[in-house]
Amino acid sequence: MTPDPLQLAILFVAGVASGWINVLAGGGSILTVPVMVFMGLPGPVANGTNRIGIITQNIASVATFFRKGYSDFRLSATLAGAACVGAFFGANVGAELDGVWFDRTIAVIMIGVLVIMLTDIGQKPVDPAARPRNLLAGHLLMVGAGVWGGFIQIGVGFIMMPILNRVMGLDLIRVNMHKVFIALMFSFVALAVFAVRVEIEWGLGAALAGGYAIGGWLGAGSAVAKGEGLIKRVFYIALAAMAVKLLFF
Repeated sequence: MTPDPLQLAILFVAGVASGWINVLAGGGSILTVPVMVFMGLPGPVANGTNRIGIITQNIASVATFFRKGYSDFRLSATLAGAACVGAFFGANVGAELDGVWFDRTIAVIMIGVLVIMLTDIGQKPVDPAARPRNLLAGHLLMVGAGVWGGFIQIGVGFIMMPILNRVMGLDLIRVNMHKVFIALMFSFVALAVFAVRVEIEWGLGAALAGGYAIGGWLGAGSAVAKGEGLIKRVFYIALAAMAVKLLFF
């Protein structure tokens, strides 16, 4: 399709909001993917095109965290490698994605994650200076997170955050630092798979990319400046809103 200026503007604004939400919590793609479907794109095409914006968002986010003194590229890279394996298989399924029961499945998973995060299940006090624990379990679980990320992307942050926080014992600022790097790497894999399987809308993707990049930069800055309190509030609101949207709308 040939996008018009209004469509590009709408996607740019949606990308800014989605990028900010994605960095602080997750689920921002629940804004951008439905917008593209409403514009007439088939679900798998919207799913694939959305990855262009995700990549630029996470490039901006990784750079912002690094400039503010937050990086651990060795651990980020090994976790990303595990997620990329899963993303390859998930993206091949996602290229055929459709159906209301899929939305309901996502919603059930989101509600389950929300319950875990709102309670103290598996939680221990986190020292920002503490070394990560349960490295093997964290990497194995990240393969599963990568499957989901390659499959649909929507809500993958809600899956990665408990792995990094509850399982590996990382504080929420470092959780987001690793999360954006991991998502960046497996999004390259997912985009490559979708580009082979479906017709990516590169023009719409470029508009998304600009918005996502600004949103990612703003989100990373907010995460460092406001700390865990803001991250938790955005996480809970985004997760609950996403579950309600998928179940009832």
